[in-house]
Order: sequence, then structure tokens, then C-alpha cells
Amino acid sequence: MAFALRRPLALPQALRQISKSTIPTSRAFHASPLKPSPTFFISKTPVPTITTLTKSRHAFQSARNYMQQPYQVSRPDSGNLTQRLLYGAGITGATLVAINLVFNRETREDGGMPAFERQYLNETFMHTGLGIGIIGVAAQALHRSGWSYKLMATNPWVVLGVGLATSIGTMYGCFATHPDNYVQKYALWTGFNLAQAALLSPLMFLQPVLLARAGLYTIAMMGSIAFVGATAKQEKYLYLGGPLLAGVAIVAVSGFAPLILPATAARTLMWTENIWLYGGLAVFGGFTLYDVQKVLMHARQAERGLIPKDAVNESIGLELDFLNIFIRMVQILGMRNQKR
Repeated sequence: MAFALRRPLALPQALRQISKSTIPTSRAFHASPLKPSPTFFISKTPVPTITTLTKSRHAFQSARNYMQQPYQVSRPDSGNLTQRLLYGAGITGATLVAINLVFNRETREDGGMPAFERQYLNETFMHTGLGIGIIGVAAQALHRSGWSYKLMATNPWVVLGVGLATSIGTMYGCFATHPDNYVQKYALWTGFNLAQAALLSPLMFLQPVLLARAGLYTIAMMGSIAFVGATAKQEKYLYLGGPLLAGVAIVAVSGFAPLILPATAARTLMWTENIWLYGGLAVFGGFTLYDVQKVLMHARQAERGLIPKDAVNESIGLELDFLNIFIRMVQILGMRNQKR
């Protein structure tokens, strides 16, 4: 009854179809004459009727056989991975050789790097790596606490002013502190690193793979340039201080262009962005070369007793070089992913 109420026309249609299918069959049966069949006495095998139970049994068996098939795990082709690793190692080695041939034709002739220079350079690199690690861990912690959202919602001029004041204040405070005053020295150095972490925490919105690639490229670039600076002749690249200072001023002005120029000046903004990106890579790569040679010069002066040994101050310059190169690497890789 419920079926008839929901579909009132379904029952008459079904009866109509049944009546149409049965009537012609009965008429044909009565109208056809009876003829002897030659195969009347031949026994025929009965055709088995397929019931619903048989169908369900076959379906269950096929599903069971499907479930029992072995699962094949798709493994990456080890040949392609090995080929990529070989290509990467070849490109890195060729880059190191090319940089060494172009920038380091005249190597040291004083019997190699003295022990005190090597020790001072290793201490500087150790503090540089420690500072970069503090910046990374602090930036991740600040990002998880919601600092990045608050920073992006704040007026950019306020962020720029407070960030520059904090960074410059802690940096020059660390420079002015004597190395024997360990507590104040490392407190100001830690404050400088935390200030950089607070400004760079919005980078944690990006993919970790992109950040890892940018960090790897930055380490490779700075490592090759530092190798050239460490094995070059004494004070060979210290003359680059003046040109690099002029270059960093141009890069800084181009970085402020989006805050000053209107959005209609698209071509000018494109040129300033290219100067900030690729010009900044060249400038801070040159600063890496200059800073490494300056560290070695300070090591020789400290050995003579002219200045105190201060690896913390030396590491700040290399940290700034790393951060500026890293930020540009992140932006370049992000632009490449968007084009894909």
C-alpha cells in the first residue's frame, strides 16, 4: 500500500507490460501446428538456472580474489635519483673550480694559512652557525605562538622602524662591548639574533622544502666564496669595501621602492625588484668575500696584540650576509614555483 501511494502509476504500468508479454506467447502456442521433431527422443542436458544466491556467491568469490591480490608498492627509480645526485655534485664541483680559477688565481705564497688564522676563522664560523641556528629556532617558535600574524597586521613602517632600531642597537652594543665581558657580550649578541628572528618569522608560512632548498643554496654559495677568500693572498679583496658599500646602498634604495612608488609604475617596480634580488645576491656575495678576508686580517692583528680577539663581532657580519642571500634565494625559488 505504501508503494502504491508513493508511485500510483507504477502498478498499472507493470500489469500492462505483463499482459502484453504473455498474450502473444499464448496465441503463438495455440496457433502453431504440431509438427514432429526429429530430436524429440534425444536427451538434453538441463540448463542450470542462475539464482540470486549463485550470483551473490560469484560476486563474493571475485571480491575475495581481488582482495587477496598482492599489493605492489611503487618505488622510486634509484637510477634517476643517483643521476640527479651525480648531476648536482658535478655542478657544485664545477662551480667551485670556476670560482677558484676566476677569483683566486693568485693563492697564498706564505706556506698556507697559519694555525692562529685557522683557529680564529673556525671560531668565527662556529659563532655564525650558532647564530643562524638561534634565528631559525626562535623564528619557528615565534611563528607557532602567532607572532607572524600580528607582525603582518602591523603597519610596515612601524615594523621597519622598530626592527631597524632593535637590530642596529643590539649590533653596535655588541660591537662596543669588550670580549672579556662575556655576559653583556653574549646577551647583546642573542638579542640581535632574536631581533632578526622576529623580523623573519613570516617566512615560516612558506613550504619547508622551499626553505630547505634556499638554505642549501645559500650554504653552497657562501661556502665556495669563503673558500676563495680564505685561500687567496693576504688582503687581496679588502679594496672591495668601498664599491660594496655603494652597491648595498643602491640595493637598499631599490628595496624601499614598493613602499614609495605607486602601483601604476609597473616597469620601474620590475627593475627595482631585479636590482634588489640579483644585485643583492652579487653585493652580499662580495661582502662574504670581503668579510672572510677581514676576519683573517683581524686574526693577524690580534696575534700581534693590536686588537683583542672577538669572534662574536666577526660572526655578525657573516650572519647578515647569510640572511640577505637566504631571503633572496627564497624569493627567487618562490617566483620559479609560481611560473610553473
